[in-house]
Amino acid sequence: MDWSIQEIARIAGTTSRTLRHYDDIGLLKPSRTGHNGYRYYNQAALVQLQRILLLRGLGLGLPVISQVLEDQTDAAKALTGHLDWLKQEQDRLARQVASVTQTIEAVKGGGEIMAEDMFNGFDHTQYKDEVEERWGKDAYARGDSWWRGMSADEKAAWKQRSQKLGEDWIAAATGGIAPDSAEAQAIAKRHVEWLTGIPGTPTADAAGASGSPSGSKAHVKEYVTGLGEMYVADPRFARNYGGAEGAAFVRDALKAYAEANL
Repeated sequence: MDWSIQEIARIAGTTSRTLRHYDDIGLLKPSRTGHNGYRYYNQAALVQLQRILLLRGLGLGLPVISQVLEDQTDAAKALTGHLDWLKQEQDRLARQVASVTQTIEAVKGGGEIMAEDMFNGFDHTQYKDEVEERWGKDAYARGDSWWRGMSADEKAAWKQRSQKLGEDWIAAATGGIAPDSAEAQAIAKRHVEWLTGIPGTPTADAAGASGSPSGSKAHVKEYVTGLGEMYVADPRFARNYGGAEGAAFVRDALKAYAEANL
């Protein structure tokens, strides 16, 4: 069974023009083209389109998506990773919906707002225990204070910078370059600078301290290489870099940068 380009555009909530563009750049080829020139898509093409739309939803650009699809040929395995992330987002959004609904009802009815419930699902502290266990309570407290003190525009700019860094890592990992290449090392440098902007991290402490003892540099090196290992070991972080293979590339690049510069 296959579907026409118009049917797929309607079902997927996209446009025929977008699907034709995906065909032109080789991202999504139709399974066949009719004698009238119409494009038709079979089940495999629909699976490919679903993956494309999921990756677009993560903010990835089309060139990066093309590389990810080429690198991750096992669609079922890739979609399983997406599903895990979507379930986490579903739970978070459900808690946000319940929280906002309670607030609306309280405001309309003149009732008492329960502060403990108002921000359920808005939690940026989901890694609190892990951060405190790895780097201490002070590191978490300083980072938390820094984040809460940001304006909405500053938070948006930070998220955009983080997203761009992730996209560049994925492009490098799928682009056939070596982790110790000049291009990869330039991204590693940006990554360490990005970490330096987060108060409470060893990189930020080292940057802000004048005349730091040699032990501080050793701690920074250990921190950067340890993060690389964590990116590979924890699927939540690996997703930011296109999966386990992309995370392994980031780990190796950060290790090479740390050995040479930290």
